[in-house]
Amino acid sequence: MSEDPTLREGTRAHYRDAAQYDRTYARRREDIDFYARLAEERGGCVLELGVGSGRVAVAMAERGVEVVGVDLMPSMLERAQLRLDKAPPAVRDRVTLLRGDLRKLRLDRRFSLVVAPFNVFMHLYTRKDIERALSTVKAHLRPRGRLAFDVLMPSPHDLARDPNHVYKLGSYTRAKDGRRYRYRENFRYDAARQVQLVTMAWVADGHDGAPESSLLAHRQFFPAELEALLHYNGLRVERHEGGFEGETLDDESESQVVVAKARARGRGKPTRDAR
Repeated sequence: MSEDPTLREGTRAHYRDAAQYDRTYARRREDIDFYARLAEERGGCVLELGVGSGRVAVAMAERGVEVVGVDLMPSMLERAQLRLDKAPPAVRDRVTLLRGDLRKLRLDRRFSLVVAPFNVFMHLYTRKDIERALSTVKAHLRPRGRLAFDVLMPSPHDLARDPNHVYKLGSYTRAKDGRRYRYRENFRYDAARQVQLVTMAWVADGHDGAPESSLLAHRQFFPAELEALLHYNGLRVERHEGGFEGETLDDESESQVVVAKARARGRGKPTRDAR
């Protein structure tokens, strides 16, 4: 999603080991239920930008919804196909997987709902990236269609973490070999670009060599900034909440959950208050 080598790696590295990705987030269910419920309520076909390993797409298809899922990472698409292969034929037939860049995607159809779950838009690092992605959204929305997505709520505490400190976070079993690994994280916030860089490192128990590592880069979106970006790219926020159950957005919110629609162009004369 970026020409910068660091950001490019921070977009891809976390998703190369798709089996480990699924194991890491196996207990994350609230977002799946939210998007599946919304898709069922909206009806019609859904375009999922950043389909990943198919965790949301399959849940939507299980509710009878047709889904076109797009992702840039072959590893995640392969994992999504494996998930589909285990699904009932009726579910499998409702999902189409495509490889593509959400900034450039143009399909010859429109959708009642476009979704970008689990921080997908946090890999849009520049204004140009954001504008291109939102242009893709508008190009694929039906007249009364909706966009739904979630991004993290920036945490001043997390962004102020000491970049020289390494956080020891216990151990875990790795999917590909079944071995136990000690896990560490390090955080560095690039304030000028509003990007949080997370270096994740792990080393096998009983092994004292250099650890393996992976980089994750997340663009931070502050709430008022996010609303403005949507507004000036032709979208109007209908819901901007602090969780997947409609929680109020506040200082304690972990995520921002947004539902928006295409903003109607102004018609007629301005109102008295707008003059």
